[in-house]
Amino acid sequence: MQRREIQTPVSLKTAGDMQMMREAGKVVAKALRLCRDMAKPGVKTADINRAVEDLYAAHGAVSLFKGYDPGTTGNPFPAVTCISLNEQVVHGIPGGRALRDGDLLKIDTACKLNGWCADAAVSVPVGTVRAERMRLVKVAEAVLQTAIEEIGRRRWWSEVAQRMQRKAEEAGFKMVEQYVGHGIGQDMHEAPQVPNYVTKDLRKNGDFRLEPGIVLAVEPMLNMGHSDVEVLSDHWTVRTRDGLPSVHVEHTLALTPTGVVILTADDGDPRGDIKWPTPG
Repeated sequence: MQRREIQTPVSLKTAGDMQMMREAGKVVAKALRLCRDMAKPGVKTADINRAVEDLYAAHGAVSLFKGYDPGTTGNPFPAVTCISLNEQVVHGIPGGRALRDGDLLKIDTACKLNGWCADAAVSVPVGTVRAERMRLVKVAEAVLQTAIEEIGRRRWWSEVAQRMQRKAEEAGFKMVEQYVGHGIGQDMHEAPQVPNYVTKDLRKNGDFRLEPGIVLAVEPMLNMGHSDVEVLSDHWTVRTRDGLPSVHVEHTLALTPTGVVILTADDGDPRGDIKWPTPG
């Protein structure tokens, strides 16, 4: 089937741009490590959010979430993290709720440092989690790893998304289709939209080429049951319609001439090293 590329131009990044984003990505990775360490029964989600806000302040980073208003809610997001539990998929608002043994905790956060952005999310089991919930987390991580491995091998995004979707569905889980990833750079949301699934319309009208310089926030969301979701009365929190658990993982990924770089990898992780051949 003939593909038509997206109409909005994609902003390709230089090695220098990616290095700036890598510095922001290290701060996001540090924030998520802190969240993992705090993810214990009895800890309130507001306390996790406050710790990340303090970390950003200490690094001179600006939260990309706090105060964000897409223009559809009339209700700016009030926190530096999205913290969602169990059947909540994404965009949960931190508050007085305490973590309990067996919870699935989803934390999404993003910051801007020196004018450049990075965005990532993790799903963390709290205490002792049932086997099927743990399997959901592991499959989501494998789906994201599929994207990391395939971006450098494929010409079109739909070829990557198809493999991500297959990985999820072969495990018996469903990909959320109402929310997708995005390009990222000096703004949190840039072209293109980055779906984690494939439709005929995507292949025909919305596909995009994978070429060195593209930077994407790839964020698969997997449901244990049906793919349908709904937004709660706070205008932000998204939950599964059937009440079954969901998980969310994300990395900011850059494609260079030598392969994929995980810009939100931990500091010191070689997967975050940017290797761009010198012209000569």
